[in-house]
Amino acid sequence: MASSDSTQKILGICPRLSFYPPLLNSASPWATNIDDLTVLAKSPFTGAVTTRTSVLAESGFDHQQERHRYVFFDPVNGVTHSNGSRDGPSPSSEWAIAGEDGKVATLNSLGYSPLCLQKYIDIISKLSTDEAISPKTFIISVTGSPEDVKGCYDTIASAQNIRFPLAMEVNLSCPNIPGVPPPAYNRDELVRYLNLLPAHPTIPVGLKTPPYTHDGQFRELMSALKEHAGKVSFLTATNTLGSCLVFNGDMAEALPSQDGLGGMAGPALHPLALGNVRSLRRMLDDAGLSEVDIIGVGGVSDGSGYLRMRKAGASMVALASGLGRFGVDVFKGISKDLNGQWQALG
Repeated sequence: MASSDSTQKILGICPRLSFYPPLLNSASPWATNIDDLTVLAKSPFTGAVTTRTSVLAESGFDHQQERHRYVFFDPVNGVTHSNGSRDGPSPSSEWAIAGEDGKVATLNSLGYSPLCLQKYIDIISKLSTDEAISPKTFIISVTGSPEDVKGCYDTIASAQNIRFPLAMEVNLSCPNIPGVPPPAYNRDELVRYLNLLPAHPTIPVGLKTPPYTHDGQFRELMSALKEHAGKVSFLTATNTLGSCLVFNGDMAEALPSQDGLGGMAGPALHPLALGNVRSLRRMLDDAGLSEVDIIGVGGVSDGSGYLRMRKAGASMVALASGLGRFGVDVFKGISKDLNGQWQALG
């Protein structure tokens, strides 16, 4: 259930995310349409819901089903289990994936949602009229140019007749857009976005970061955040790891993208995601930015993974590949594993 803290300023700095349980989905193909979001919103085991990343333009992202795809695979031997592409209103049919626990990862060449930002606001507005759905924070994931993201903020912050607390996640970390390096790797690019965000936001604003692999990348982010302290309420760490390749059984590329490359997620990403959360938490605290929360994401599908993320420093834990593999029941399974002890390592 969402807390009123979601829309109140804490310590006079910026609005804070606050919801319970501290478990949610991250932006993914399994949070694309109203059917996806309804199931997530109705689950008693999610404290918040994140939409798939959208753009401001009414046409949405140019999703091409034959090129923008995902595949489940065994990270040990590369055997592929299932694949698909989310571009329409139908729920996924690939939620029951064979394979042992911990041995099913994902690779995707997806971009952003074919639905534009306004479509998601309309969906959330419709869901908010359903009395069967308890108030729950909706994190609307967006991307685009700095000017587009400013427009996204204005649109979300001014949304009317929605009884759910809203937040905005700025996805600056997708590795699958040709010719567009993730802006979150570069301080100057980050600053271009942060410059256009309001000095005193009325809703929580977060950044979705890519996997950082060395100290210099973390410091680029910290430098930008310190320069714009008070604008960012949370970080979502981490997005998929780009430039990964999987071959299927006949040694053909598992993805139809250029050279078969895509972003990897799931259990194979988990150690790197934990390291990112640990490093970010320590660096935020050292920089005097302890009020910035971290949503830890990467390879979690059970209670043990949740606890590891909390131990590393995450305030909340999100998942995508686990949702794609097991469906919304993955959240129930995590709750059962924890026996309601959500804050055990908080």
